[in-house]
Amino acid sequence: MSSIPTLPGIASNMIQTARLKTHVLSSAEGGIPVLFVHGNASSATFWEEVMTMLPAGYRGIAPDLRGYGDTEFKPVDATRGLADFVDDLLAVMDALQIERFHVVGHSLGGAVVFNLVAAAPARVRSATLVATGSPFGFGGTRDETGTPCYSDFAGSGGGMVNPTFLQLMSEKNRGVDNPQASPRVVMNSFYWKPPFTPQREEDLLSSMLSERTGPDHYPGDFTTSSNWPGIAPGTVGVINALSPKYVGDSVVRFIAANPKPPVLWVRGTHDQITSDTSLFEFGMLGKLGAVPGWPGDDVFPPQPMVSQTRAVLGRYAEAGGAYVEHLIEDTGHTPFVEKPAEFMQVLLPHLGT
Repeated sequence: MSSIPTLPGIASNMIQTARLKTHVLSSAEGGIPVLFVHGNASSATFWEEVMTMLPAGYRGIAPDLRGYGDTEFKPVDATRGLADFVDDLLAVMDALQIERFHVVGHSLGGAVVFNLVAAAPARVRSATLVATGSPFGFGGTRDETGTPCYSDFAGSGGGMVNPTFLQLMSEKNRGVDNPQASPRVVMNSFYWKPPFTPQREEDLLSSMLSERTGPDHYPGDFTTSSNWPGIAPGTVGVINALSPKYVGDSVVRFIAANPKPPVLWVRGTHDQITSDTSLFEFGMLGKLGAVPGWPGDDVFPPQPMVSQTRAVLGRYAEAGGAYVEHLIEDTGHTPFVEKPAEFMQVLLPHLGT
């Protein structure tokens, strides 16, 4: 049923939920459920190897989010932040008649996990954030408390994506002709630390290219702004949903969650995507001279994504929760693909809590 070949031991099913028809990959039939949430420009395929490594007694469940993989497409209402994704995932678990579960989220999926804990903390046994996006969103904020650089949140939202990369994504380009923007080059340069190349490179590239492109999803729409770099968030699509403009009170609700599931935060030491020096964020790109007209550190510094995440998790711990931060050496943005055995050595004890 999956449009991408699956590993032995992984089942592919379409599940009709109250919200949309969702494609789900899973391992095993019984056991304690572990919900895996993929990142942007990927799909559930990225979680297959990890799911096959779950021991007896656990059941891996990895949906394709709307706009990715083989799940039915419906536009993301970005004005709700990441709530559409949260509601979709809870609807999947409802359709499977699963009340409580562990949840593991990567990149965009990590940002979704922050919001899922905020929305339904009693359903979450434990939460694991892998190379997570900042709880304050992606782009346009200046400090650990998520203060916006501009009141219109310029520098975040649907105008952030390289148009050449977007064009090649829409063409399902599998080549390496463009050394800056070819999807394969971007994946092998930034998803993991070079010179690592995954054994399932072709399947993972297919997963990356499965994302729906256009103003209704990736990157979404945008508006012009008088503030640098001249664009501000629109209202539809995944990159707008990641804008700090639409975070709302989700950070406050995450910190105040009751009960408070234990949190594991895993990241690679060489992550170039969700870091304090992200090469995908306008503040850093401006500072490097890649985007002209940068107004300087006083106005638009690089977003301190790691520092923001650590600050929010620190407040979560001060409010009675618990978290552990773990670095996996010599890995990039996807440590569970680069070093799955080491990742599982960290994840499994956390699931046992």
